[in-house]
Formats: sequence, structure tokens, C-alpha cells
Amino acid sequence: MAHRDPGPPAGGVDRRQVKDSYLALRRRTRSIFDLLADDAYYERPIALRHPVVFYEGHIPAFTVNSFLKKGLGHPGVHPEFEALFARGIDPEDQAAADAKAIGRWPRRDEVRDYGRRVDAAVLDALESAPVVGDANPVQRRGQGMHTMMEHELLHQETLLYMWHRFDVARKTRPRWAPGPIPGAASAPETRMVRIPAGRATLGAERDAIAFGWDNEFPRHVVDVRAFDIDVHNVTNEAFRAFVDAGGYGAPELWPADAWARQRETGRDHPLFWERSGADWRWRGFFETLPLPSDWPVWVTRDEAAAYARWRGWRLPTEAEFHRAAYGAPDGSERPHPWGKAPPDETRGNFDFRHWDPVPVGSYPAGASAWGVHDLVGNGWEWTSTSFEGFPGFESMASYPEYSADFFDGEHYVLKGASPATGRDLVRRSFRNWFRPGYPYVYAAFRCVRDAG
Repeated sequence: MAHRDPGPPAGGVDRRQVKDSYLALRRRTRSIFDLLADDAYYERPIALRHPVVFYEGHIPAFTVNSFLKKGLGHPGVHPEFEALFARGIDPEDQAAADAKAIGRWPRRDEVRDYGRRVDAAVLDALESAPVVGDANPVQRRGQGMHTMMEHELLHQETLLYMWHRFDVARKTRPRWAPGPIPGAASAPETRMVRIPAGRATLGAERDAIAFGWDNEFPRHVVDVRAFDIDVHNVTNEAFRAFVDAGGYGAPELWPADAWARQRETGRDHPLFWERSGADWRWRGFFETLPLPSDWPVWVTRDEAAAYARWRGWRLPTEAEFHRAAYGAPDGSERPHPWGKAPPDETRGNFDFRHWDPVPVGSYPAGASAWGVHDLVGNGWEWTSTSFEGFPGFESMASYPEYSADFFDGEHYVLKGASPATGRDLVRRSFRNWFRPGYPYVYAAFRCVRDAG
């Protein structure tokens, strides 16, 4: 590729900065694949997902399909790969996953060579192509460029929670990787804080942020009644009381569909817990360790809702989460729980700083105006809100199926961030979503109750 001086930022884009960001994303993705033993490449660590090989091909294929082809009219790099690796799967059950299984995958050297060719094409485009403009909707405000970058960032988290399921012996810990932060002998006492009635702003206006996925638009304001909310996420220690009380065997705590899913799994504890005689251990990314009492428990929405019902409470709505996270006593709303300062290492456990959770309340500088902790980082937070578009929703040109394919009543909104969420996704309007019985995501929760 010819290296030309891109000159000053054009169309609001600093080309050199974008290229540096793209290359940094690609380096991190490669480092994540390098964590695994070579013989894991064609395995499916999560049976409901494609094998490892798919994801190394999918990220560059998506970039070609959504950015180069749709935005710039590029002919593509490898049409067969751009079809094979186009989309992942989100099956309802194992039978549906098996029906979508692919019998033959390319060799790893072919997939990696394809990635290098895509990188060269992208860097050439970022050097001089009209990545921002009005020629088509994908160029407008650089949508295609932002889409490919955030898509890779999203998949880095997907890769890590998939790799989590591999035995630790099949992963190589980098020398720089920090070890787990040990917790205290016991978790902080469960307590709630009152959030008074007020308004919550969900989403954003399209010209208010540099980029957002289609489900983040348009701005949507909701009146929220007063409620009480847990100051901290539910901890392993608190959830163990539910396990010990037989919560997994009490059908009255689970709606019929959730109970059916629970019976099908046969699990009687969170997926990240492992039995060790009469005690429990935490299945970490690189090691197992005695169950940390004051780490947040990571569970499905089904498990979270059953626990909340056991306590006599419930999960927050998306609007209640926003009110607790971004509202303030003076009636204003903040861009982040802590205020206007950008996300950094003092505000929460996100942006790949840790491989596992840390004790709840470890980041007091990240608390909300009401004193609620860890609303961003340490685990996505389940809500009771079914995933759907806000009034006025419009699919995005670069990836029209991104959200709309999941407006099916079978997915629920999560807010916040996990340890494996990049800082560029730490924005108020960002929404995550999963099926209620999906156990692999790094998802925590807290309870609310109506104000008495």
C-alpha cells in the first residue's frame, strides 16, 4: 500500500488516529486468539456457537461486507469467505445450533491470510477513500467506519467469554496479565438506597454522539416512579444463600418458561461456580479459586429473576437502571454515573484490565449521584425490559439486521459493562441484550423494590 500524507482531518475524521485505532484493535484480537492452544481452533467451547475458526474469519469478513462493500463499493477480498463468515448464530436450543453447523472450515493459514488482505484493503481505504460523506448512508457521519471498529470491539468480549469455557490448561497466560484480586472474608451487608421519582433519558439523538448502534436512537424519555435499589450487585455470598435454600428446586420462583429452561440444563448453581467437596470454587479465566464472597455473581436472567423473587423483590427496568445510574438529586442527568469525566481505570472494572470480577465497591470514584456502585463494569446488569426499538427506531444502513432480528420478545436488555467491555462502549445510550437463559455472558444483577 502506498503511504501518503493524509493531511488534516477531513469530514471530521483524523485518518491517522483512525488507522492507529484500527491497528490497535487488530493487535488485541490477534492476542486473544493467541491465548488458545492450537488444537482448540476447530472446537466449539460453547455448543450454541460456531467454533473458534469462525470468529477469526468473521471479524474481517464483516468489515468487508459492512464497510468496504456497502460504504465504498469495494468488490470484496474473498467472496467465498465473505459469505461463509458473514454472520454468527443465536439459536434457541442445541437442535437449532446443530442444524446450522458447518461441516468444513478453511485451514487456519488461509483464514489468517484473508485477515491480512482485509487489513491491507481497510488501511488503504482509511488512507484516502471517502469514508465520511453524503454519497450513501453508510458514509454519512462515518457510520460504516465506526460500525466495523465497534463490531470488532464487541467481538473481543465475545471471544473472551467463549475462551472462558476452555480448560485453563488450554490457555496461555500472558506475562503481563494481572492475577485475580482476592476478596474479603465476607461480602458487604446488603442494603438499598431510595431513588426518588423522576425522568430517565434512554438512547440519544443521532447528532449528539459520534456513533451509536441503531437501537440507541432516538432519544426516549421515561417517567420513573420512586424505587429502592441495591447499592451493590448481588454477591456470590448472597446468592449462595439462595442456592443453599433450594432456590433451584423451587418452581414457584421461576416462570413456566424459565423453569422449563432450568430443568433442561440440570444445573443447580451458577455456571461460573464449580463444586469442591462441600464447598464452591470460582471458575476463572486462567485459574479456579475458592469462591470469592464479595465478587458479583454472574448468572442468567432466569437465575437473577428467581433470586429477586425469592427476596420478595424484582429486577430493575431499563429506565430504572438509567435513573439510578445517570440521574441526580438536582434533576439533571449525567453522561456517566460519576459525572462528565471520561471512563478511566478509577471508575470501574472494564476495558480489559482484569480477567475476572473484583470485589463489589472497589471503585468508589465510579459511584452514581445516589451512591450506587459498579453500575458500569464488573458485569453487565440484567433488566426486566424486553429488547425492542425505541419509538421512531430505524435500522442502520451498514448493518440493518443488527437489532431488528432480535426484536422477538426472547431477548432482554442489559446495561453497564463487564471487565471485557472496551471503554468506547462505555456510553449512556449503549444497550446489550441476550436470551434469558444464556449462561455464558459476564452478567451480574441487582434487585429493586417499589418505594413504600
